[in-house]
Amino acid sequence: MIRDARQTKAAGDLSRKQIKAPDRFQVFAAGAAEWLAARRALAAVTAGVLVLAVASAAAVHAGMRSSRERAGGLLYRALDAADGEVSPVPIPGVDRQIFATDEERQRAVAEAAGAVRARGGGKSAARTAALLSGSARLRLGEWDLALADFRSFLVEAPPDDPLRFAALDGVARAQEGKGDLEAAAAAFEQAGREVPSYADRAALERARVLVRAGKAGEARKLLEAFPQDHKDSPLRPEAQQRLARLGT
Repeated sequence: MIRDARQTKAAGDLSRKQIKAPDRFQVFAAGAAEWLAARRALAAVTAGVLVLAVASAAAVHAGMRSSRERAGGLLYRALDAADGEVSPVPIPGVDRQIFATDEERQRAVAEAAGAVRARGGGKSAARTAALLSGSARLRLGEWDLALADFRSFLVEAPPDDPLRFAALDGVARAQEGKGDLEAAAAAFEQAGREVPSYADRAALERARVLVRAGKAGEARKLLEAFPQDHKDSPLRPEAQQRLARLGT
């Protein structure tokens, strides 16, 4: 790992001032909800993107204001790693952690998130850490570990938790990674049912998985019904394009 002064500093305990001070994560969190709402069409296109975005947006509430300051500091480390840069050579002027590979970065995230959960520094911090760890495991292709993380979040989170779709999306993608396309399609169906505000995206992803599973007929029915089922969705053009590619 390429280390700079920031990495060395992160290796030590964070001070009370550092944990409470405004930083780039807090700045991000302030506008994350609005950003996601305006870009719902892209929110779940890339595996792990939504998970990381919403987990970062939750950091202030779940980690920095944790009942135990230590847990907040550990969660900060996980987020700091997730926000790191990937470069095989030093990058002058960069105030973030630098990792030689994305795999190195994701393992750092998973390790730091695991420390939060192992320490038991508050339920909110642990739930946020579970999402971060699940996202990292997903990027690493560690499907079973990712599933365990996302399911842990779903068990602990209330039904109306705003991050629930992120976990359900993660479950579906981990199942898809394992090759269990039937389970992945079922998970996307559950995501759309439990989080109606993202039902349109869940339907598109379910149709995609059904095609991969050799069930083009089911996917076609889902896409044909999309304009009626999701009348106000900004994803209607994408649904039409996918239906056109399926043909008759």
